[in-house]
Amino acid sequence: MTKCGKMHKLGEVILAEIQFTDTFELKKRPAVVLFEEYENVVVAGVTSNTEMKGIPLSKKDGAMKDSVIKLNYIFTISEKMIEKTLFSLSSDKKRQMISELITRLQAA
Repeated sequence: MTKCGKMHKLGEVILAEIQFTDTFELKKRPAVVLFEEYENVVVAGVTSNTEMKGIPLSKKDGAMKDSVIKLNYIFTISEKMIEKTLFSLSSDKKRQMISELITRLQAA
C-alpha cells in the first residue's frame, strides 16, 4: 500500500483495487490519476482491449502492453486502495487526456 500523505498527481498510472459496476468483486487493475483530494483519488480506467474507444497507451509510453485510457470510465477510489504507482504519463499524453476530457464535458 502507499504511504500515508503521498499525494497522487495527474497522469500517474497506478495499480489499484477496482470495483466493477456490474459486480461487487474487487480486482487489481491499472488506472490513471486525474486528481486526489482528501484521500479520495479520481481515476480513469485503463484496459488492454485496444478495440475500445479512448486514448491509446503504448509500451513506449510505459505500459506493460498496448492499452487504452477509458475516459468513459471515471470513478473515485480511496487512496488506501492504491497498491503502487506504475509510471507517469508524458506531458503530451497528459495534455491529450485533458483536452479530450474538456471536449467531452463541453459536449454534455
